[in-house]
Amino acid sequence: MARRSKPKGIWRILRPLGVLAAILIAIPLLLTPLYLVIDPVSVPMLERYVTGRPVVREWRDIEDISDRLKAAVVLSEDGQFCRHWGVDFGALRDEAERYMAGEEARGASTITMQVARNLFLWNGQIVVRKALEVPLALYVDLMLPKRRIMEIYLNIAEWGPEGQFGVAAGAERAFGIEPQNLDWRTATLLVTALPNPMLRQPGRPSGGMLRIAGVVQNRAMEYGARASCVGEGGRLAL
Repeated sequence: MARRSKPKGIWRILRPLGVLAAILIAIPLLLTPLYLVIDPVSVPMLERYVTGRPVVREWRDIEDISDRLKAAVVLSEDGQFCRHWGVDFGALRDEAERYMAGEEARGASTITMQVARNLFLWNGQIVVRKALEVPLALYVDLMLPKRRIMEIYLNIAEWGPEGQFGVAAGAERAFGIEPQNLDWRTATLLVTALPNPMLRQPGRPSGGMLRIAGVVQNRAMEYGARASCVGEGGRLAL
């Protein structure tokens, strides 16, 4: 009987890489449906746990978070959140055109893409990571309702320089209040910190943060209906 030849050369490299790729694909496929009922931990939180740094996070159900904050987040971070399927392809196309032209990147990450990144990927402006965000965001949007995506986002977003994750920790650090008690000023100031929570301190806002918060408030008050999908019964009490 002829012996089966053993894989050599390139196959010895490709086989473990294939197994690793299958595992990496299986993780979000299996975990995302579970996040309908299980409150997840983000990759940045896990990184801090592993390296022995503090993590402050108290989960809050979406009903226990101010509707003003929800509206402010949508109108500031992703105005089409209630309309798209996890990816704003128009904004993504514009971003790709700027990248090809050598211009500075502006983002184009939807709230769902940010959730996918924080749960399964890494930070940093890398083309490969951005390419992975798109199918992950589409899958997250397929498996989870909008309110659950927003609930997860508000509980895993980094909101402070000392390991504060989620709006409860962010609101407590900045203002000493619970997230359901946020008024327009405190809600919009918290939103202004999201792009850079390491430097922006909503409890001690700069003039620029106050100006941005005012713009976000005006936008949310005028177009708050665009965020209705995250409200109870499809409505927000603004």
